[in-house]
Amino acid sequence: MAQDAGVITVDEGALHALWRSFAMIIFSEIGDKTFLIAAILAMRHPRLIVFAGAFSSLVVMSILSAELGHLLPTLIPRKWTQTCAAVLFLVFGVKMLQEAREMKAGNEKIQEEMKEAEEDIEGDEAAHDGTGILTPDGEDVVSPEAMEAGRVNGHARRRSSGAARPASPRSSVQKSVKSYAEAARNFFSYLLGPVFVQAFVLTFLGEWGDRSQISTIALAAADNVYVVAFGTVIGHSCCTALAVLGGRYVSTKISVKHVTLAASALFLLFGVVYLYEALLSIDPEVTDFHPLL
Repeated sequence: MAQDAGVITVDEGALHALWRSFAMIIFSEIGDKTFLIAAILAMRHPRLIVFAGAFSSLVVMSILSAELGHLLPTLIPRKWTQTCAAVLFLVFGVKMLQEAREMKAGNEKIQEEMKEAEEDIEGDEAAHDGTGILTPDGEDVVSPEAMEAGRVNGHARRRSSGAARPASPRSSVQKSVKSYAEAARNFFSYLLGPVFVQAFVLTFLGEWGDRSQISTIALAAADNVYVVAFGTVIGHSCCTALAVLGGRYVSTKISVKHVTLAASALFLLFGVVYLYEALLSIDPEVTDFHPLL
């Protein structure tokens, strides 16, 4: 009987972790910049390719974040990781509540996010079709397509006046890293297609350091890493599919203020739950803290 109860407890804990990770992604990603990037790309390119690129990027991000969170309990007791997760979710919840109170009703905020996403996409395309790239002489290279489209005047523009400054060692390293990154992107664009790679790169850069990534690390540190990774992947798949199929329409119907309020309540709830679990793990009869099983 005790063994059956233990199995039930483990299953319930896994279900709770699955629900937390899934709900966190849903309320964090809908209307986010990566959501809008997928929506805009899907209106310009085949939806299946955009979905594959964006979703692959989010899967990689979810696995990396979960693994980072999995390393924390090996360094400090799980009780402290749960406490840190509780504090993190409470801080995020309060911050999101303040942001929601300052927002105006309607979709004005999401229109601003849409504009920023479009600028990111146009900037990425300009950097890879020849426009926006500086020559060693300080001139902007202009592609024939851009000249025919009337986006620029003249054959080339000089970015700065005066004599060219000698390159510093740091700038040389940055140029080398950028050249290697560009070569890698061209290689994968040849193998997988430029649309797939563009969706992958823009989504990865937009998600790196985002609130959902940090929350995934906190969840993986406090719960089962495999369940958290699976829950975040399922959540990202739903959000990405919604963005690709009808992201533009959804962005005009939802209110970022209401979504942010709901996400704030969810994060505050997670913070209270993890704080409660951390307090329950304290054994007053011993001084050494043991990780939860």
